[in-house]
Amino acid sequence: MSEPDHKPGEKALEGRDPLRLFGLWYLEAEKLGIVEPGTMTLATSDPDGRPSARIVLLKASDEKGFVFYTNYLSRKGLQLERNPQAALVLHWPQLQRQVRIEGRVEKIAPEESDRYFATRPRGSQLGAWASGQSRTIPSRAALEESMREMERKFGDMEVPRPPHWGGFRLIPSSIEFWVGREDRLHDRVVYERSMQDGMADWEWHRLAP
Repeated sequence: MSEPDHKPGEKALEGRDPLRLFGLWYLEAEKLGIVEPGTMTLATSDPDGRPSARIVLLKASDEKGFVFYTNYLSRKGLQLERNPQAALVLHWPQLQRQVRIEGRVEKIAPEESDRYFATRPRGSQLGAWASGQSRTIPSRAALEESMREMERKFGDMEVPRPPHWGGFRLIPSSIEFWVGREDRLHDRVVYERSMQDGMADWEWHRLAP
């Protein structure tokens, strides 16, 4: 039995609602059984333009943008505070697909962060309190002792969300869809936000691979 063809036709990327198209691609990645399909590279930079990148997890996406969570006092959190522009990359090699997203980043509402934090495993909740993410620590033992201290502090109580932990939303200004093809003649279609009659709309164009 032949493998299913997950490669869209020549016109399938053109003239679409890019946020809806992203949602369809994400669902296909989930249905294929890809582990953690929301794994994505987040690139940020400091005020001097020096870049840094790391893997984070996409936790929500809709017409408003793409949401991920972190410690606001971490390196990426502080960079986004000072320079709220970022880029995301999601790559699903099993589908030969990639999505690149660029845009402005803002903190989500505290209530939204509270709701998500309440769904996390208790160990992850305690870890958000125990770990001063990105800061130098003297040893692994010191980190483990910090965790034990949080366990003692909260006991059987519900663990509240730390004020330094929450979500960011990337509001896209451009979204590029990439599909692998033979002879490296890949498909690349990019959507960019434009203002028409005072309203935001998407314009698309095809890029050479």
